[in-house]
This record gives sequence, structure tokens and C-alpha cells, in this order.
Amino acid sequence: MMIAFLGPQASFTQLAASQIFPHHELIPQSSILDCFVAVQNGTAEKAVVPLENSIEGTVSMTLDYLYDFENIFIETEAIMPISHQLMIHPENKDFTKIISHPQALAQTFHFRFDHYKNIATQDYSSTSAAAKLIAENPHEKWAAIANSYAAKLYGLKIIHQNIQDFEQNHTKFIVISKNKKSLRLEFPKTSEKTSLLITLPEDHAGGLHQVLSVFAWRKMNLSKIESRTMKKSLGNYFFFINVASEWHPVLSENALEELRLFGADVKFIGHYNEYMLED
Repeated sequence: MMIAFLGPQASFTQLAASQIFPHHELIPQSSILDCFVAVQNGTAEKAVVPLENSIEGTVSMTLDYLYDFENIFIETEAIMPISHQLMIHPENKDFTKIISHPQALAQTFHFRFDHYKNIATQDYSSTSAAAKLIAENPHEKWAAIANSYAAKLYGLKIIHQNIQDFEQNHTKFIVISKNKKSLRLEFPKTSEKTSLLITLPEDHAGGLHQVLSVFAWRKMNLSKIESRTMKKSLGNYFFFINVASEWHPVLSENALEELRLFGADVKFIGHYNEYMLED
């Protein structure tokens, strides 16, 4: 089975994917969009992409593509501890720029402010891609923020370890596919949930309350609700909602039907388990 993941090699997503699918072929993709496209066109049966970080919150691109792509569902969610290292090419002694993924730069803001306040930063497509860039350009005085595996793979020297601003730094990764069935993993299960994308029929007073009341009177606990712009005009949003419970074939289906009856567009994107991966 072919599994796409946000690459290149040694990305945090690859580390998660290799735990989830230890016996399958992993295919690196250059962007989250490419991961979704690979599943849609059948190049890969499934894909692993980041969804949320405990410091920086939701990965907005992943949420947008869950909304944009039809018939792609979440099979499972896996949480992995994230540890960042600052690395340089072994031929260099100092650096004038730090390169990494925007999320990694944000997750190490306080460290960089305390130690390298005057050093410029540059966003890059992924942490591992930044490490690869440093390795391929030894003449440039650059540093990268990535994981230890990337440093080893690309032959870089780690000069600061565990530079994330908070010790409990975790990222949630999701497995997406065209399959509505949940994927069971041999890791500790932390929760069970249903994910929905809901668009209101029009912007009116009490619209969101009307949506929430559908779950409230049924005593269905919402563990997450987040709005995202639909990119059509100001004031137009869809809502990403997680219902934290087992899927009840009558109660849950009736809740979705009630939402549709008052004109809301409801997109079911999966009922699945959440697991905790190893460090």
C-alpha cells in the first residue's frame, strides 16, 4: 500500500507515518496539497498530514483542504511529541539566517528571541526541507530548525537541542483516504470523536447558537469548534466541529439530519480514534 506524507525525508510527518504504517511504502510529497491530490487521484491510497500543534494551533491549510476536497475522510488521528533542534553545516561555525517551517519558527520564538534576536528568519516548506537546504549549501551561513533524524540524515551539526518554547509540544497528525471506516492502531487510545464541517445557510443572529443547540439538547459533547474563512468574501465562514463520543447510529444521524433541515450544509469527514505515538 502506498502512503503519501508531507516530506521530504526526515520530516516530522514522516516520523509519524513510519510509526502508523511501519510496513508500507511511504511517498514524500512537497506540500499538504500534494498529499490530498495524491489520495484523490489514486497515486496513494492514504496520506498522513499535520492537523494541529499544541503551541501554534490548527494547520490552516489542512483544514481548508478537508473542506475543499470531496469524498476524502479522516481515518485516524495520532499525537506525537515534537522536539526541535538548531543545526548548521559542520563546515560553518556561525550563521546569519535561520530557516524552517513557519510552525517550527513559531514554536521556538522565545528561544530565538533570547539567544538570536538579531538573526533573520526565513519560512520554508518543511523542517526537513530546510535541513536538506543547509546540507546542500555549505558555503551559506545558514542554520535550520528540524529534528534529530534530519540532522543525522543530512550530516548536520546540532548546536542547540530541544529549543521548543514549551516542553509539552505535541502535533496531531491525521490519516486521510477515500475510506469512511476508521483505522485501528496498536497504540494507546486517547479519545474517540466525529469530525464535521458545517456551513450556515446565511449570516443571521443566533445562527451558530442554532447549530450548537442541536448537539446541546442531545448532550453531545463538543471537544472543538473552530471557524475558517471560506475565502469568498468577508464574513463567510465554515465551522470545524469535533463531537467527542462514540458514534450512535440513531442519535448522531438525527443530529446531522436536524442541521440539514434548517439549511446548514453538513460535511461528515470521519468518526475515528485518536492515539498517542511514541517519542
